[in-house]
Amino acid sequence: MSSAIPSISTFRAEARAWLEANVPSTPPPEDGVESRDFVLDWQRTQAHGGWAGLAWPKEFGGRGLTVLQQIVWFEEYARAGAPSPLNASFISLNHAGPTLIACGTAEQKAYHLPKILAGDVVWCQGFSEPGAGSDLASLRTRGRVDGDDLVIDGHKTWSSFADIADWQELLIRTDPDAKTAGALSWIICPMNAPGITVRPIRTMAGPRKYCEVFYDGVRVPLSNVVGGLHNGWSTAMSTLSFERGTAALALLIGLNFKVEQLLAACPSDRRELRSRLARLRAEGASIRAMTYRFALDSEHSVPDASGSLIRLSFAEFAQRVAAAAIDLYGIDAPEVVGMHGWGHDYLDGFSETIAGGTAEIQRNIIGERVLGLPKGPR
Repeated sequence: MSSAIPSISTFRAEARAWLEANVPSTPPPEDGVESRDFVLDWQRTQAHGGWAGLAWPKEFGGRGLTVLQQIVWFEEYARAGAPSPLNASFISLNHAGPTLIACGTAEQKAYHLPKILAGDVVWCQGFSEPGAGSDLASLRTRGRVDGDDLVIDGHKTWSSFADIADWQELLIRTDPDAKTAGALSWIICPMNAPGITVRPIRTMAGPRKYCEVFYDGVRVPLSNVVGGLHNGWSTAMSTLSFERGTAALALLIGLNFKVEQLLAACPSDRRELRSRLARLRAEGASIRAMTYRFALDSEHSVPDASGSLIRLSFAEFAQRVAAAAIDLYGIDAPEVVGMHGWGHDYLDGFSETIAGGTAEIQRNIIGERVLGLPKGPR
């Protein structure tokens, strides 16, 4: 092996040592400006230590790591109890940045990519709408060309962290006559633009993690279109080539660790619950193995629809683990109550089978694209 590429064992030791020395000792705030400051400070710490943009190509400031190295990093990340990767930096690092790398102009890359990696900005996503969640091709938020600008009117919902974001990856309809996804455009939208109203949504779990965003005559330069006008669907899909099933791997591994802790805490005389936890241990191991295989198999190709197997399996697994934890400790136990307790995880887990495509949509994808079953009625 070349001396320029450390062995996996050496890489693991380096990652473990750095994480043990740098993981924040305090839990993240619930939401709002405090949570933004926490997330950006953690991103700056990773950037300063050389652990930012692991999957990004080196020419854009990333590490250019192999999928195997990324897996090792997330194993150590979970082991160290580092902040959840599904925080306010997730869209910046895993969606917006990779999309700009794949489809952005030289000017767009030069301006935005360094700020994302350095922990200077937060991005949010503007895809889902009240009438267009899992079916993005039917979205209605529109952009009208007016000189050198797009004038945007419409309404987005479930936009995570939009209340603390600087920029938004915004998918809009720019061809009012087209009926297909080819009518869409992917836009870099500044969240401080006149005409934007953000309305946070408090979930049943407590935090205001999601938001509604309203656009009333918002003007965005045409130079902020990424991938070409009316080519937004293709632009959005290009991001998939960067996400190899590893983005939520730290969460999955961390959940497996928690199952072991639940088993250790479960009294020997609670045989039914111990059996239930043992099944969860096996289920978690199988999802982890499936995720590894999917990630490694797709390292040199665009991931296929098999990713829906991972998405659905993890979502339902997370819900079952939280329910088992509450049954173990009891609804009023210290391990259950509070922002960082199992009660929060249980309530928040309901979103897992809705966000990013509902469980029903995931099952349709698996049936049609993985198993080759006939398409259902539309």
